[in-house]
Amino acid sequence: MSSTPVPAPPYGRPPLRTVQVLGGAGAGAGAGAGSSAHVRSLAGGLAARGVRVTVCAPVAAEGEYDFTGAGAQFEPSAVNALRVACAGADIVHAHGLQAGMRAALALRGRRVPLVVTWHAGPATGPGPLAGLTRLLERRVARAAAVVLGTSSDQVDLARRRGARDARLAPVTVPGARFVPGDPGKVRAELGAVERPLVIAVGSLVPHRGYSVLLDAAREWRALDPVPLVVIAGEGRLRAELTRRIEQEGLPVRLLGQRPDVAELLAASDVAVLPSRWEARSLLAQEALRAGVPLVATAVGGVPELVGDAGVLVPYGDAGALAEAVSGLLGDSGRRGELVRAGLVQAATWPSEDDTVAQVLAVYDELMERFRPA
Repeated sequence: MSSTPVPAPPYGRPPLRTVQVLGGAGAGAGAGAGSSAHVRSLAGGLAARGVRVTVCAPVAAEGEYDFTGAGAQFEPSAVNALRVACAGADIVHAHGLQAGMRAALALRGRRVPLVVTWHAGPATGPGPLAGLTRLLERRVARAAAVVLGTSSDQVDLARRRGARDARLAPVTVPGARFVPGDPGKVRAELGAVERPLVIAVGSLVPHRGYSVLLDAAREWRALDPVPLVVIAGEGRLRAELTRRIEQEGLPVRLLGQRPDVAELLAASDVAVLPSRWEARSLLAQEALRAGVPLVATAVGGVPELVGDAGVLVPYGDAGALAEAVSGLLGDSGRRGELVRAGLVQAATWPSEDDTVAQVLAVYDELMERFRPA
C-alpha cells in the first residue's frame, strides 16, 4: 500500500472503532481468499488512518493473513467473542453472508450500524440449500444499513433482496509481493519444461467449474506438445477430481494448497478461470497484473473486471474453453496483445488507498446518520 499522510482525529473526538467480521468458526465459511485478503488490506489502511480495528475471524485466517501485523486487534469468531467485540464498536463491517448474519445477531438490540460487503454470488437452483441461501440473503440485506457489492450484479441482487442502501464498492486486494524466482525452475519442478503450462487457482468446490476444465483438458490431449494443467487449491472435490484424472489419463495435476501461487502464475503460459460465478476474482486480478493471458467464464463481475483484456467464454462450455486456450497456446502474438491489455486494464482498477477511502467515507456517513440526537 502506498504511504498516505495520516490525518489526526479532530480534537476531542475519540478514534472510530470498527469490527471487521469474517466467516465463522470451523470451516471458515465465507472467509475466502479474496475476502480475507480484502479485510487484511482494509484493516491496515484503516489503522494507518487512526481507526481502531478489531478483526473477528477464524483462528486459521489470522495465521494466514496476520491481521495483527496490519495493526488490528484479533478476536476469534466465536459467538461470545463476537458479541463482546461488537458491544464496543461504532461500526460493524461484515464480509460475506454468514458473517453478515452472525454480526446482525450480535448487534440485536444495539443501535450500531452494520455494513455488509457482499462477496458471494446469487443462490441458484430449486433445492433446499438454495432456498435457505435466498432467505439468508434477504435477512442480511435488510439488516444492513449499507450493503457494498463488489460488482454491479451483486448490487442489483442486494436491492432485489430488500437492501435499503446498496452501493458498488469494487474491492482491490494487494498485488502479489514476492522476490521473482526462476520460472524455468518452477516449470521443471512441475514437469512442464518442454510443454505449455496452464494454471487454475481456487478451492476444489463445485462452483469453480473444475469438472468443465477436466472436460477441456481431455481435448488438449490431441495437442502436440500436450499442455500440463495444474490446479492450486484444496477442497471436498479432490477425491472425485483425482478419480477422473486417473481414469481418463488427463494431463492435470492437483497441487493442493500452495503458498507460492504468484510464482506458479508467473511461470504459466495461460491462466484459466472456469467458475460458475465470480465477483472480482483474485486470480483474474493477479493474472492481469502478472502479465499472464487469461481465459475466463463471462459470469458475475468478471466481464466488468477484465474488459477486453481476457478471452471470455460461456460457463459450462468445455468446447469453447478448450478452443480458447488452444488458440492462445498456438498464437504468441495474441498472447502478447492480452499481456499488454491486461496491464492497461489493471491500471484502471481502484488502488488499495481508493478502496479504504471509499469505505471510510461510508463509515463517516453512517456515524453522522446514527449520531444520537
